[in-house]
Amino acid sequence: MATLPDTQKASVAPLVRAVTPGVVNIATRGVETVDNPLLQDPDFRQMMGIPDEAVRRETRSAGSGVIVDAARGYVLTNNHVVEKASQVEVTTKDNRRFPAEVVGRDPATDIAVLRIRPDRLTAVPLGDSDRIEVGDFVLAIGNPFGLGQTVTSGIVSALGRSGLSQDGYEDFIQTDASINPGNSGGALVTLDGRLVGINTAIISPKGGNVGIGFAVPINMARRVMEQIVEYGEVRRGRIGVGIQDLTPDLAQAMGSRRGQGAIIGSIEPRSPAARAGLSKGDVVTAVDGIAVNSAAQLRNALGLTPAGNEVELAIERKGAPIVSRVRIEPEARRAVRRSSR
Repeated sequence: MATLPDTQKASVAPLVRAVTPGVVNIATRGVETVDNPLLQDPDFRQMMGIPDEAVRRETRSAGSGVIVDAARGYVLTNNHVVEKASQVEVTTKDNRRFPAEVVGRDPATDIAVLRIRPDRLTAVPLGDSDRIEVGDFVLAIGNPFGLGQTVTSGIVSALGRSGLSQDGYEDFIQTDASINPGNSGGALVTLDGRLVGINTAIISPKGGNVGIGFAVPINMARRVMEQIVEYGEVRRGRIGVGIQDLTPDLAQAMGSRRGQGAIIGSIEPRSPAARAGLSKGDVVTAVDGIAVNSAAQLRNALGLTPAGNEVELAIERKGAPIVSRVRIEPEARRAVRRSSR
């Protein structure tokens, strides 16, 4: 009789046991207005004897979250999980339920920070999403379809994905680990048990998983969280430039030696960029030593740098490399404030 192989060494069960206590289920309740033009008309409601309360209805939804600070009770999740909620409840793996306060939300990155009572909580250790590579194995942990905590596995399929929304700071990790509705806000962890992403979106023609899921890199989520915890909102920076991707065709037309980067298409008068001597047509190739391969990456790097800080930009100008230091100024405030709930 053939001897079955010893599969214990290939199991990720010890990793799952260590990490899953830090991943929580989130249940929300809210009230929304019924989208019916007739019900919006008070004369019609009076004529038909329909009470005003009929215009509003209660909504319930489920999602996921990750405990990232056990001592203070902070939980990371997606903005879209809690943005319409009037009540939020967090359930831990050991079935303890906690009312949650929404500390703040950031629609631009789809990140929200919750706070629960710090009672015997377990946090997931934070990793460094800048160090992951395409091909790394990852686990996705969350609450798909409200079924309860579920673990799936896959690899990092791509990095730096953007263009999923019209208005946002995007630098998504793409994975083929199964992510479904309800996984939003859950954990993407590496095989050393470190959190590298907050699962946020899928591409699917039917609303289910087809092997294309996305997560907000933890380095971005952490910087958003730090500002939300300190200020109750995200205070973004800017230098006053209009930018676009440097495509291979543009690079050839400009005589650039690079095939990727962010090209400056316009500069606002009296802006930090103008004061620093930046020019239209400059190609930004790095910020503080970190390579920039797209306009989205440059926007992310500048937007998440606190106002008042200086950044070092590596620039290619007419084929020659130069370095410029630019002071960040505050961007106009976005509607992201500490919740009164």
